[in-house]
Amino acid sequence: MRRVAVTGLGVVSALGVGVAAFREGLRAGRHGFAQATFTDAKNLRLKTAAEASGYDPGAHFDPKRLQLLDRHAQLAVVAAREAVRDAGGELDAEETAVVFGTGAGGKTSDDDAFERLYGQGDPRVHPLTVPRVMPSSAASHVTMEFGLHGPATAATSACSSSAHAIGMGMDWIRHGRAEAAIVGGAEACLTLGTWKAWESLRVMAPEVCRPFSLGRQGMILGEGAAALVLEPLETARSRGARIYAELAGYGASADASHIVEPNAEGAARAIERALRDAGLAKEEIDYVNAHGAGTEANDRTETRALRTVFGEQADRLTVSSTKSMHGHALGASAALEAAATVLALREGWAPPTANFAEPDPACDLDVVPNQMRESEIRAALSNSFAFGGLNAVLAFRRA
Repeated sequence: MRRVAVTGLGVVSALGVGVAAFREGLRAGRHGFAQATFTDAKNLRLKTAAEASGYDPGAHFDPKRLQLLDRHAQLAVVAAREAVRDAGGELDAEETAVVFGTGAGGKTSDDDAFERLYGQGDPRVHPLTVPRVMPSSAASHVTMEFGLHGPATAATSACSSSAHAIGMGMDWIRHGRAEAAIVGGAEACLTLGTWKAWESLRVMAPEVCRPFSLGRQGMILGEGAAALVLEPLETARSRGARIYAELAGYGASADASHIVEPNAEGAARAIERALRDAGLAKEEIDYVNAHGAGTEANDRTETRALRTVFGEQADRLTVSSTKSMHGHALGASAALEAAATVLALREGWAPPTANFAEPDPACDLDVVPNQMRESEIRAALSNSFAFGGLNAVLAFRRA
């Protein structure tokens, strides 16, 4: 099997548009949470969201094209454009694959159609509603943006969607089904209907997300997109590309236990499979970008899973949750976290767990509280553990 390199990154998040804004926010330990603007705040019980900061659709697309694009597909294309520019190479249209993940697909278009139909009593909805709401629409628009004819698909597995997408793209390159891949995830789920559904789950925090911290109140729902360009490591080296990291392995598992309650055994299986797939010993892992949603059940379960796999080695790991800064972007979260992980790996620093207040004895890991840490990282994991018990873990190492 061929080894796989990450040679391009693109990001749209609550920390801003572009990798530079993303890096700066992570290093500063600055979160992107603010009062929601996607609807009148009086409609919301919880009013803090992680909206894509500074994103203006009109700055990236002409009005005619915008008619075809749900917001999540817009974010996907913008992130992919930056990643392709960043990779600095020409894409072979016949040999470049696309795999994009999303947990919810075109929710803004869904909500618009339902408001028109049920709220206004208008039986006519936008004629492009179906192609806008398709979960595969982001992947399709990325292929069209660059004229790509290689294999392309979408992945949808709740909060693990884009980790599965990245792993699939890696496998296609490993086995020669593609010579490059644009992979990642996009989500734009900030609509009144979706928000009210999440409020009813009672897993969201009113103001700030504090993963692993005693007294935490939950996650901050957000949106965003991230794209990675993958190619064979040998190809990247031969063309003198800047290589962020090697994507060395991918592990997946199913809890098969409960639709919303996390399971430490299932999470541990995915971690172990990622290590085995990458050929990495647990002693080689220096950093873990945690799923770290900021709920008590998730954070404690993830701690148990890491201790199950690493044993005493868990005490020397640095573990942080970047959701404390960019929010929980559902199907896009794993892609944002993969981008954070490869930046940290290449540049030698561990992002902080922001907003940390007081240690939780049940989360007894080094969670890099509040301030980033300069750190030589040989290899790292990025964890994603989704509702439905669908887990995916990515393993990266220095190239």
